[in-house]
Amino acid sequence: MQLIQPSKVQQLIEKLKDQDLYVHIEQTTGAYAAHFDSSKHPAASFLTNARIRYSHGAISGNGPFRVGLKMAHGWVYSEGLTHYEDTETERLIMAGHDSQGKLIVALQLSPEPF
Repeated sequence: MQLIQPSKVQQLIEKLKDQDLYVHIEQTTGAYAAHFDSSKHPAASFLTNARIRYSHGAISGNGPFRVGLKMAHGWVYSEGLTHYEDTETERLIMAGHDSQGKLIVALQLSPEPF
């Protein structure tokens, strides 16, 4: 994965709009964080292979970045993104990593299931 280059990610967002896609989105503060530090509140969310279609999508921020995808009946929104997979041509794979390199957030879009 490479550091996000907003203009390249925006091009991929545009390329995928108005298509039936599968989305994978997850966020975690560290599911096991409380095992190491009881003052930390562990939290996580995970959704995979849900079908979406968005009419507008944008990346914004100065890093970490956020991506919003406007659908007919709502939004998909992810914040804290730092990296993307630059070898992908048909999918958009993005992630946010903390200062230790641990995954904090992921947003992935693909015409095929994950």
